[in-house]
Amino acid sequence: MAIGRAADRALVTYALGSCVGVSAFDPVARVGGMLHFLLPGPAGGTADAPADPFTFASTAIPALLAALGAAGAERHRLVVCAAGGAQMLAGPDGSRLGLRNGAMLREILAAHAVPLAAEDLGGTAARSMILDLPTGAVTIRTGPGERLLWPAAP
Repeated sequence: MAIGRAADRALVTYALGSCVGVSAFDPVARVGGMLHFLLPGPAGGTADAPADPFTFASTAIPALLAALGAAGAERHRLVVCAAGGAQMLAGPDGSRLGLRNGAMLREILAAHAVPLAAEDLGGTAARSMILDLPTGAVTIRTGPGERLLWPAAP
């Protein structure tokens, strides 16, 4: 997880396969953050979370929201985007980890009353996510291609 301001230029996370990247930007406070989590939650619940809270959605997303609040962001102004959650293993079942990660993301954001402004979740391709801190724009790179996730094109 990282928090930044316009002078920091951009936050980037790479290789989002079944993992999920989450960006959040407050356009008034001009502060943004990004995290890359691996799993929905620890097997034994949050009591079993490791010292690094960013492994699990159940601990990483609340930690991101708290860090943004400490940096001056207001939760009701956050523009939150997500990418990743792909089905990376072949077969009828695969691991379905990407699907579970996306479901946990939505559950936690709803519990914190934070809407998801845009998403690029699912599929079978890994991607990278870039948060431009001066503007709040979120770009997704998949292979050689790149597209703007937020703001949405008219």
